[in-house]
Amino acid sequence: MFHELSDKLESAFAKLRGRGLLTEADIKDGLREVRRILIEADVNFALTREFLERVEKRAVGVAQIKTVSPAQQLVKIVYDELTVMLGERKEGLKLSSVPPTVVLMVGLQGSGKTTTAAKLARKLKGEGRQVRLIAADVYRPAAIDQLETLGKEIDVPVFADRSTTDVVAIARAGLDVSRRERDRVVLIDTAGRLQIDEDMMDELRRLKEAVRPDEILLVADGMTGQDAVKIAQGFDGALGLTGVILTKMDGDARGGAALSIYGVTKKPIKYIGVGEKSDALEEFHPDRMAGRILQQGDVLTLVEKAQGAIDADEAKRLDKKVRKEGMDLGDFLSAMKQIQRLGPMEGILKMLPGVNSKMLKQVNTDPKRMKHLEAIVLSMTLEERKKPDILNGSRRVRIAKGAGRPVSEVNKLLEQFKGMQKMMKSMRGGGRMQFPGMR
Repeated sequence: MFHELSDKLESAFAKLRGRGLLTEADIKDGLREVRRILIEADVNFALTREFLERVEKRAVGVAQIKTVSPAQQLVKIVYDELTVMLGERKEGLKLSSVPPTVVLMVGLQGSGKTTTAAKLARKLKGEGRQVRLIAADVYRPAAIDQLETLGKEIDVPVFADRSTTDVVAIARAGLDVSRRERDRVVLIDTAGRLQIDEDMMDELRRLKEAVRPDEILLVADGMTGQDAVKIAQGFDGALGLTGVILTKMDGDARGGAALSIYGVTKKPIKYIGVGEKSDALEEFHPDRMAGRILQQGDVLTLVEKAQGAIDADEAKRLDKKVRKEGMDLGDFLSAMKQIQRLGPMEGILKMLPGVNSKMLKQVNTDPKRMKHLEAIVLSMTLEERKKPDILNGSRRVRIAKGAGRPVSEVNKLLEQFKGMQKMMKSMRGGGRMQFPGMR
C-alpha cells in the first residue's frame, strides 16, 4: 500500500537530511519535489497546492531551529498536514441508539461492494454485535448467491427474496425480520452499475427514503485514483454519503484516491480493504496512515491485529514452557503459527518504522515459506523435535524427502532455530517471551 509514493517521499526527505542546516531555498526545492511526487501519485491538483501552501507557511523559520534537525521538523509538518488531508481523525460507524443501525452499501460494479459488506459484517460480529445482511442486488447474476455464500462463511444471516425485483419491498421485509430478531446492525447490499446513471440513483433514492439509513457508505476501488473521487462526488450529490470504504488498497502503490477523497468530498474514509480474505478490512486512522506513508510505521494497528489474532492462552503456555524447559522445534512451530495469524509477513513488516520496499525485497516474505517450514518440522519424529541435536546427516536427508524440500532448507531451519534458542536462554534469567496482546 502506497509503497511507490512512500519511497519517493522518503528519497526526497533523505536529500534534505543530508544537507544538515537548511536554507529557505532548500525547503522550497524540497517542497517542489514533494509537489511533483503528489501529482505523480494522482492526488487532486487543487488539494496538492493547498497542502503545500500550508506546509510552506508552517515551515517558515524551520531552518533556524537548532535543537531539532530542520529536515525532521519539516517531515513532522508534512506528517501533520497529511493527517489533515486524510481526514484528521478516525470516524467509526455511527450506531443508532435505537437498533437496528441500518447501513446502505452503495457503489459501482466491480468495486468489491458485496465482499466488503460481508467483511464489515464479520468485523461488527467480532465486536459482539448481532448483524444481518440484506441482499438487494437483484440485477447482477448470482449476486444473491454470492452474498449467501459469504454469509455462511462468516456465520451471519442473509435475508433474500428471489420472488421479486422490487428492492424497496425486499429491504423493508428484511428490516422487519431484523427487528423481530433484535439485530444490532443491518447491512443492505445494493446493486451497482458499470457507471453512474439516473435510473440507478433514482432506485437508491427510493431505497434511502424507505429504510432511512443511519449510514450510507460508498464502496470505491482505491486503485482508480481520481475516478474514485469523481464517483464519490456523484453519489454524494445524489444521496448524501456519510462515509467511504476504499477497497483494493493492498494493490494501490500511489494513493491518489485516499489522499484526495476526503479533501474533495469532506466525507470520511471509514474503512479500507487490504486483501481478499474476510478479515482483510481495517478501520481507517488518518494519523496512522500518514505515518505509514512517511515510513514511520503503524505499530498501533499491528498491536490491535495481534490482540485479535493471537491465542493468549497458547501464548502464555508457550511462554511458561520455554522459560522452564527451553524451546524445542515443536514450540518453534507453534510460535510461527501464532505469527502467521497476523497475516502476510510483508504486511506485518510494512507496519514497522523505517521499513521500505527496498528492504522488503531483501527479506524472504514468500507466504509459501511457512508451509515449507511446517512440512519440515512435521516430517520429524517427536524425539527429533525435542532433541534437534540428534539430527545427523542421514536423518536430515530423510526429513527433507518427507517434506519434499531440499536438505539445504532443513539445515537453514536448524541454524535459525539454534540462534533463537540462544536468544531464549539469555532471556530465561528474568525476561519473558512476549507475544503482542499478552499481559
